[in-house]
Amino acid sequence: MAVNISAYNIIKSYLDEQHVQLVAVSKTKPVEDILELYHLGQRDFGENYVQELVEKAEKLPKDIRWHFIGHLQTNKVKLIAPFVQLIHGVDSLKLLKEINKQAAKSNRVIDCLLQVHIAQEETKFGFDEEELKMVMEQLEDSALNNVRITGLMGMASFTEDMELVKAEFQTLKAIFDQYPKLSILSMGMSSDYKVAVAEKSNMVRIGSLLFGQRV
Repeated sequence: MAVNISAYNIIKSYLDEQHVQLVAVSKTKPVEDILELYHLGQRDFGENYVQELVEKAEKLPKDIRWHFIGHLQTNKVKLIAPFVQLIHGVDSLKLLKEINKQAAKSNRVIDCLLQVHIAQEETKFGFDEEELKMVMEQLEDSALNNVRITGLMGMASFTEDMELVKAEFQTLKAIFDQYPKLSILSMGMSSDYKVAVAEKSNMVRIGSLLFGQRV
């Protein structure tokens, strides 16, 4: 088994003390590895690829809370709408409307995080601060009754410069504080989760520290 149980126990204990939710990023990992963490009590798992998520959800216990953390295409929303717990990377109003449409078909309300672009790299997705403000204003006037915006998500630059990462997380926290109705601030991954927690993240996505590096 590739699961690092010792690392999981240490990380989970630390995050519980800080009141931070752990999403175990299980993309590309076999169901056996997911089950190993499941039997330790982990229930929140994150997947990046729709087809892989659908296949795993069919094979694994139904009380797992599945998080979709990748870049979601509108034509794939219908495949995960019946069961997904939280969609992390909503980066357009078009996508949000499609999630609402498919959630209504499943008679569900789907929780979503809006992704904010905070990194230096242009390859990262997400709204800038002004776009986010416009979307939030539009949502107040629209009848999207089957989606619920519960928070913001952001990914820092892929760098070893933790001062830059810290500054980017501080930027997202300042934006988050402008929307007091939101409850989830999702930032931080295996390489920078402690920096994120220090900057008041309350949800982190950790994969390689738990499952080992992706093949």
